[in-house]
Amino acid sequence: MINVAVLGAQGRMGAQVVKSVEADSGMSLIAALDLGDSLEQLIGSGTHVVVDFTTPDAVMSNLDFLINNGMNVVVGTTGFDDAKLAIIKKLCAANPSVGVLIAPNFAIGAVLMMEFATKAAQYFESAEIIELHHPDKVDAPSGTASRTAQLMTDARKSAGLAPMPDATTTSLEGARGSLVGDIPVHSVRARGLVAHQEVIFGGLGETLTIRHDSIDRAGFMPGVLLGIRKVISVSGLTHGLDKFM
Repeated sequence: MINVAVLGAQGRMGAQVVKSVEADSGMSLIAALDLGDSLEQLIGSGTHVVVDFTTPDAVMSNLDFLINNGMNVVVGTTGFDDAKLAIIKKLCAANPSVGVLIAPNFAIGAVLMMEFATKAAQYFESAEIIELHHPDKVDAPSGTASRTAQLMTDARKSAGLAPMPDATTTSLEGARGSLVGDIPVHSVRARGLVAHQEVIFGGLGETLTIRHDSIDRAGFMPGVLLGIRKVISVSGLTHGLDKFM
């Protein structure tokens, strides 16, 4: 039995994680914590894995506490850059028994979308990303879009591709999106959306579009539960659910 605690348990994703953990016969929900609850209560609770779906402002202090207290962590909170990942690697190095999974996206389809986009990026002259989310999302671009763009940038460099053509000389600020690596990323926020991403590739005489749509947060749960099961058997930082697939 895997003992699980959930941080951000009253949020949209956190509440769904609580339900999924409670419904899994191989897991036991030890704690469901939210804003204002002390992490101290997890000490001595027998928690094996903590799932964090909080906010970019809170997640780093949460990780510092959890790793230093020997708890494995599965993180769905976004907002991680290279500097933050370096800090987490250092924390894990000081506590080698702890495993930490940071996943930009837990949907199996989204993970495959990123893999397909990385493969395609080697073959097309042009590439851009449009990510679409509900208006309550606090960060832009999304963690999934940022991770996809970085993977695509690395793939383009490995393939020796030239910079993408773009004759734009004048534009309104933000009209061409924000560059993540070499890839322009455009963020849309609108009521009714959940989580969606479109990667557009262009070459001479053809285009390719790879799109993933999350229409219900339940679609993230198989990936979250997979992360919980796998993270207890690894040590150090794992970035991306694809490493467990």
